[in-house]
Amino acid sequence: MATLQDTPSRAVPLTQRDVGYQAFMMLRVAFSIAPIAFGLDKFFNVLVHWPNYLAPWINDIAPGNAQQFMYFVGAVEIVAGLFVAIKPRWGAYVVAAWLAGIIINLLSYSGYYDVALRDFGLLLGALTLARLASVYDRPRA
Repeated sequence: MATLQDTPSRAVPLTQRDVGYQAFMMLRVAFSIAPIAFGLDKFFNVLVHWPNYLAPWINDIAPGNAQQFMYFVGAVEIVAGLFVAIKPRWGAYVVAAWLAGIIINLLSYSGYYDVALRDFGLLLGALTLARLASVYDRPRA
């Protein structure tokens, strides 16, 4: 039985057939598109009225009102998604840290524990992307 290493070089490149690389690419695409899409929605509130998810204590210390803070949040999410698209090895950690902040916000604001749990799963996915990127997004020598 032929292994991936035994196949002719004229076939699909080895990395593209590697299941680890495929997982890396799926997570890279997801963690590029989702933050950009959700970041854009912070400006338009089509999916949900985002200021409703802001803990009052954060609203109290943030300049402006909750919607204005959501504009800042949206901009950060767009930049984080672009960072993952360009350099997933580092961008994934930025997204993971951002998700940790969102989780803290949600846990401190009673009633959104289900969303916090979902975001914890996303945080684990972002960390998985970062680990895979250490293999598949290596610095070029």
